[in-house]
Amino acid sequence: MAKRVAVLMGGPSAERDVSLTSGAACAASIRELGHEVIEIDPKLGEAGVVALVQALTPKPDLVFNALHGRWGEDGCVQGLLDLLGVPYTHSGLLASAMAMDKPMAKRLFESAGLQVPGGFVVSCAELAAGDPMARPYVAKPFNEGSSVGVRIVREGDNEPAVDPQAWGFGDRVLIEPFIAGRELTVGVMGDRPLAVTELRPHRGFYDYEAKYTEGRTEHLVPAPVPQSVSDSALEMAAAAHRVLGCRGVSRADFRWNPEEGDAGLYLLEVNTQPGMTPLSLVPEQAQHLGIAFTDLVGWMLEHAACD
Repeated sequence: MAKRVAVLMGGPSAERDVSLTSGAACAASIRELGHEVIEIDPKLGEAGVVALVQALTPKPDLVFNALHGRWGEDGCVQGLLDLLGVPYTHSGLLASAMAMDKPMAKRLFESAGLQVPGGFVVSCAELAAGDPMARPYVAKPFNEGSSVGVRIVREGDNEPAVDPQAWGFGDRVLIEPFIAGRELTVGVMGDRPLAVTELRPHRGFYDYEAKYTEGRTEHLVPAPVPQSVSDSALEMAAAAHRVLGCRGVSRADFRWNPEEGDAGLYLLEVNTQPGMTPLSLVPEQAQHLGIAFTDLVGWMLEHAACD
């Protein structure tokens, strides 16, 4: 039965451009499935919330949330949609908020027995005053996605880890030891982990540009890692999805240090709104398992819900 589907895309976050691409691809697939599509680019602030509520009036049958980053992925828009009583794709308010708050998610993962890098939160002023741990270490915003703002601080770097005047991500910075090794990621679809992908950037690390610039990163599906490591990554991704209370699709990111063998797998974070662009990892893993992009989008619509 045809439905009226609102696709939320763009928005005010640092990941706006990627969200627009995700939203356009999903909107095309939703139309291909025979549904009516309303594309909405929400703005920030009180006036933006009012405009979004107006755009969702009369209420659509459901919302496909293709927003990435803060406001669209951190529980804010989820709470609004819950109040409006409109079913939406991906995780609900609580799971979204906890996943986006990296220190909180880290504590939850540790309590469930999942191995994560150590780390702690410092202020920008504390970090500008000197290294809070031995180099190399990672400095990252505590509530951004897609590696926005992430910096690896290495021995010999001359500039400070962050410039408080240019940081732009609030006063708190999450500090973690740098895990040497390889970048792995696992998509989860409901209660099913999909596959393990190894990401090999051609230069630097797997930052925002490497994620979303064609030709910057090689994707190896399935990852060429020992079966035991692959099995552990699949199990940990599914467990992290459950621990946070995610629904729909999520993606777990890992670092694996081969020198530590099976014990060298570390869960970094869970993304509750994985990208749905032509370069995105979850659609690629689904395709590897024989699930076409349009079928993946259709499955996500079928599992839309309110908290």
